[in-house]
Amino acid sequence: MTSYKDKKKDLVNRLKRIEGQVRGLQGMIEDDKYCADVLVQIAAVRGALNKVGKTILEKHAHGCVQNAIATGDGDEIIEELLEIVFKFNK
Repeated sequence: MTSYKDKKKDLVNRLKRIEGQVRGLQGMIEDDKYCADVLVQIAAVRGALNKVGKTILEKHAHGCVQNAIATGDGDEIIEELLEIVFKFNK
């Protein structure tokens, strides 16, 4: 089950833009672009990926986690959620 279905099109579009940014980064490296400019683009890609992740995390909490709690599987899904949050914040 996915709880981000209503955001799927937007998420896919964002990921396609990120894919383009990463290709652009590759080109910057291949063209020996200035280090600071490359680092700024890396930060932009990280920010974009974090936004996608936060959207999915929010949908997961309000969908999958909420549903699991309502059906009595709360402890298990909360542990899973905590693991995901810890990994996401590394």
